Amino acid sequence: MAAGRHELVLRAQRGDAWALDRLLAECQSDARRYALRHCVTSEIDDAVQETLLIVARRLRALKKAASFAGWLFTVVRRECQRLSRKMFRHEELDDEHIEAQLAERSTDELRTELAFALESLPPHYLEMILLRDFEELTIAEICERLDVSVATAKARLRRARVLVREYLLGADQSAPAGAVSSENPA
Repeated sequence: MAAGRHELVLRAQRGDAWALDRLLAECQSDARRYALRHCVTSEIDDAVQETLLIVARRLRALKKAASFAGWLFTVVRRECQRLSRKMFRHEELDDEHIEAQLAERSTDELRTELAFALESLPPHYLEMILLRDFEELTIAEICERLDVSVATAKARLRRARVLVREYLLGADQSAPAGAVSSENPA
């Protein structure tokens, strides 16, 4: 990465709005060139737009400024894949495909994306994930603590896990990256 872009990444990570604007303007052509090779023609502009939004939102989580270019191209590739799935309405992914896709990412990258996925959850879904998967409470214990029925607890837990999975796979069909659908809580 050129010294100038490296400095822009560092400044943007520290919250410099001018540096972020400049960085996004400079990397837009790189993202577009990459998208031209990896996206269906009608998706190129959407993929670039979503990529720039993701870069703006998640740049501070990037651990090494020197890895910015590789990260940028990974984001473009994932956006092209997500938009292709949306366009062609692919069927549910099997567990083997999911494992292969997640295995392509580094542990640090997965941890960061998992943290973003959890942050994006509505509070009632986040609470379910934390109680069940982190505190390892049983469904009965969760029901007692939250004063909800077993059916409600199971429905919320399932929906929370689906939202996290969709976020990690970039499969959210209806909202911009990082957002979750505003569904009525179970």
